[in-house]
Amino acid sequence: MQVRLLILFCFALCTVSSSAQDTIDFYEGHWTLHLPGGAGWLEVVHNEGLVDASLLWYGGSVVPVASANITGNVLTLTRTQTVNREMQDGSQRDLVFTNTFMLKPSGDRLMGMAHFPSHSGVGTNTIEFEAERIPELPAPPDLSRATYGNPVELFNGQDLGGWSLINDQQMNGFRAEDGMLVNDPVQPENGEHISYGNLRTDATFEDFRLTLNVNIPEGSNSGVYLRGRYEIQVADTYGRELDSHHMGALYSRIKPLVNAEKPAGEWQSLDITLYQRHLTVILNGTLIIDNHPVLGVTGGAMSADEASPGPIYLQGDHGRSLYRNLVLTPIL
Repeated sequence: MQVRLLILFCFALCTVSSSAQDTIDFYEGHWTLHLPGGAGWLEVVHNEGLVDASLLWYGGSVVPVASANITGNVLTLTRTQTVNREMQDGSQRDLVFTNTFMLKPSGDRLMGMAHFPSHSGVGTNTIEFEAERIPELPAPPDLSRATYGNPVELFNGQDLGGWSLINDQQMNGFRAEDGMLVNDPVQPENGEHISYGNLRTDATFEDFRLTLNVNIPEGSNSGVYLRGRYEIQVADTYGRELDSHHMGALYSRIKPLVNAEKPAGEWQSLDITLYQRHLTVILNGTLIIDNHPVLGVTGGAMSADEASPGPIYLQGDHGRSLYRNLVLTPIL
């Protein structure tokens, strides 16, 4: 009898372990997050018996979560946020808030619920979202065999024809000036903050080569979004160490191979090819990203639908920037 009970116990334990491993295997990999009014990205890994994850939520960078746990079929992630608050006695205190993300399988997708406690300590904001697994990417394409269509001049040098604000409720800081597309998001001296918008092409594109010139003043920052989802960083980062947040990088994802920036205030050239979700970037004549796979959206993506064509959009809310000679050649 004891032997039989031991066998049954071992069988049940193996069944539970197998089920748990199946759940971990289901979650492991890359997921694009369909968020209300935007997009995000999730990576779940299982290394040396530990579950870990990295998360992109709307904007900013991909960052590791504070904790990842799978119980039953539910994946729970937490991120912490430190907020400095002035207390009633005039002292300063750092308060730590924990944001929680809970996901569970629904067919071949995940249904998620994110909980953000109010910084006042009263109430919680809840956001429902959906996650879709990102298929494995093909091998890097042979760019020498790509077939190109006719070049398209995205900016006519005279006005903003063919361009629109993504959010027409925001202020437009872009204008045509002396053959340049100039963004100048000036804030008033009275302290009232103006929300400036991002500018997108009315047309959408799939695979392409995009060439342009850009001039970034000292300390300024902008970005060129491919298909409205993948940001090529445009910033004054001359003389700094290599980083995935610097000029020519795929923001927070792909670090340039070498430094090729010019000093602030000088015109710089970008030659960008997006083909079969692989990225090549040539900055000022130097190859800095070489046919590298794009694993998911970057912060500020318009949508999570990576299979669809999308516009080129220019970041308009960060700082002054000047663009010219924007030419896109479709890859057929």
